[in-house]
Amino acid sequence: TGPLCSVDQLVLQVPAQPLLEGDTVTLRCQVWQNMSVTDVKFYRGDDEVSRSLSGTELSLSPLQLHHSG
Repeated sequence: TGPLCSVDQLVLQVPAQPLLEGDTVTLRCQVWQNMSVTDVKFYRGDDEVSRSLSGTELSLSPLQLHHSG
């Protein structure tokens, strides 16, 4: 099934500063208009790297070169 809200209502929040190997980063999936977000999937290219039915964050720690992309 597709998203229950329009994709243009979704925002992926990422840090504005450059990141280095060894750092910790948290990516957040947010939606406008206080709608609830469920069944969040994070992808790198075409590969699913994380799926959560309740969480909206993906934390990577420590960052490694293969996390780029």
